[in-house]
Amino acid sequence: MAVTVAFVSQKGGPGKSTLARALSREAATNGLRVKLADLDLQQGTSLEWNRTRLQAGIEPSISVESFPTAAKALAVAGEYDLLVIDGPARASAGTLEIARASDLVVQPSGAALDDLRPAVKLFHELTRAGIPSERLVMALNHVATEAEEADARAYVEQAGYSVLASSLVERPLYRQAQNAGLAVTEAKHARLRERADALVQSIVNRIEG
Repeated sequence: MAVTVAFVSQKGGPGKSTLARALSREAATNGLRVKLADLDLQQGTSLEWNRTRLQAGIEPSISVESFPTAAKALAVAGEYDLLVIDGPARASAGTLEIARASDLVVQPSGAALDDLRPAVKLFHELTRAGIPSERLVMALNHVATEAEEADARAYVEQAGYSVLASSLVERPLYRQAQNAGLAVTEAKHARLRERADALVQSIVNRIEG
């Protein structure tokens, strides 16, 4: 049975698809059989990103598929080493179903309180529904300064949840990479690649831990 990692969010735009793609790419690079399940039927951003990647002939190729429900995505998990779920753009009834079936639930968030408050609220809802807090982790994205990141970490930790060890800074090169069908771990600038690599590795560490 595959390890299942889900990326969820309470609102659109926090970087959910960005991290799902990066984890999928790194796993495929390391020879794992990976399925990236895109559950956002309206936008299908990961599906479109993969089309761009395939048309450009970028390796490694990644198996990305759109699924109407979490149950249908989970049904194919046994065929892969890793199932990465790119959840709907906003939390829904299916979010709890996804969380219950996942080994790790990652919720990206910006550093502003407008992002952090609804993110923490979603984790509260999941824990009240019986999801262990140890399976929930926050990922900080669109970070501008070290001080901003420190304040965001403190807010999440005071709420009772953990934060991944690294973060993604706000840089146009990350967007440009994804526009071209690349993952953020394939960005042109070495330091940006290293930062993205560190964030993905912190996800891997949580899975292995």
